[in-house]
Amino acid sequence: MTLHRVVAVSKNTEVHQLARQVGQEVFVADDLTEALDIIKTVNPDLILFDHRFSPICIKKFLRTTNKNSDVNIIVVGSDENNIHPPAEYTDIGACYYVPGKKDNYRLQKIVNQIKSNLKSYTLKEEIGDFFADDLASLVSMVGQSKATKNTLKMIKLVAASQCNPILIVGETGTGKELAAKAIHTLRHPNEQFVAVNCAALTANLLESELFGYVKGSFTGADREKTGLLELAASGTIFLDEISEMPLDLQSKLLRVLQEKTFRKVGGIKEIRCKATIIASSNHNLANEVRAKRFRQDLYYRLDICPVIIAPLKSHGRREDIQLLAEYFLRISTICPEKANKITSITKLAMNTLQEHDWPGNVRELCNVIERAILLETTGKIGLSSIVITPAESDVLYYNASADKIMDFSLAKAECELIARALRETNWQKTKAAELLGISRATLYAKVKQHHIANGSSRAELMGEVPAEFSIPLPAEPMVIS
Repeated sequence: MTLHRVVAVSKNTEVHQLARQVGQEVFVADDLTEALDIIKTVNPDLILFDHRFSPICIKKFLRTTNKNSDVNIIVVGSDENNIHPPAEYTDIGACYYVPGKKDNYRLQKIVNQIKSNLKSYTLKEEIGDFFADDLASLVSMVGQSKATKNTLKMIKLVAASQCNPILIVGETGTGKELAAKAIHTLRHPNEQFVAVNCAALTANLLESELFGYVKGSFTGADREKTGLLELAASGTIFLDEISEMPLDLQSKLLRVLQEKTFRKVGGIKEIRCKATIIASSNHNLANEVRAKRFRQDLYYRLDICPVIIAPLKSHGRREDIQLLAEYFLRISTICPEKANKITSITKLAMNTLQEHDWPGNVRELCNVIERAILLETTGKIGLSSIVITPAESDVLYYNASADKIMDFSLAKAECELIARALRETNWQKTKAAELLGISRATLYAKVKQHHIANGSSRAELMGEVPAEFSIPLPAEPMVIS
């Protein structure tokens, strides 16, 4: 791993060699005056000093350049007798001290750490445009749409009030827990945030988790357990998917909301509930009440000032799809070796993302982008890597009767992709070429090569491609996306 710009302030060729091993661009200065001239014209990621320069000299130099707080300094020792101890250099602002000029392994580890810190800082700057405000950035709630801004406005309104409990409503994957964390961050920034999924536990286990139990209250209760309501203390407890809570447990929760006290299972002592209780549901609770699956009195107790999160398919939030896709591409760590190599999404692929209804909402979109990163072999995520329903996509690759893999011919894939781009743009070749990332001349050549005619069906395009139409090496490079 290398840094972009490194300045080596030294006459020693071994120090210069160290700099070249860790920097893409290396600037060499024999003395501090020359180094000052270099730094005025370049903004280095790292400055290497050798042991000739005392801590006092380096400190004065950094003050002169006004870079005593935002530049990484490494001092390289002499391998033998070092006049000044490492602590003196770190005290004046040096990040690290390398004992000798031959200690390349240690230097590389230091550079890797610096590179990681720079990447994190750059990423924070780059992803700033994805958020509507500082609160959204703090909890990673991506979106600039009117619907997202309205949700944030309601979150701030509820968090500033004494409203307790708080209900958050939204489809699966819309970000209900992020909204709960945003409320918690505003209301109890220094307290506990405790989350429990009501759908993931049986009735008895959920009761024990929420309220805790006393020793001997049931078989196996060999010790006293602190419940999540007590653990949350003066912070927040988040009851995710409260609509899945059993009816008998709903009545016990209702008492907590009304009395602000509860008892452990098998206990007689009343424990004060100080926490803010936030509940969420992906169902319409009014409909659940009518279906006798949710208590009416609990519903009315929860439904004070609900925070409603719009799904991605709604008109008011569709513009967030592109932001979310680009954000997930930017922050993904699913394939570390592709980090910074896949930098964008083609227009045709983005159009496909924006046309989908996203029943799984943000969570589903994140999965699609992660999958695309794994599949993509170029620097842009293309249409061929956007697999929205992987289980259904098997139909494209397998013959149902023979259960054998069908033709994976690149020629057929290229032919179908070009035809789709033409259909998407109503056969406007300039726009189609732009979607594909190729020139208009290359598009004309490919249309002629594959015998693509206006009105060709997908079945016709997926037919056998004769040997005489095999793809020759194009005059200019072409990336099928």
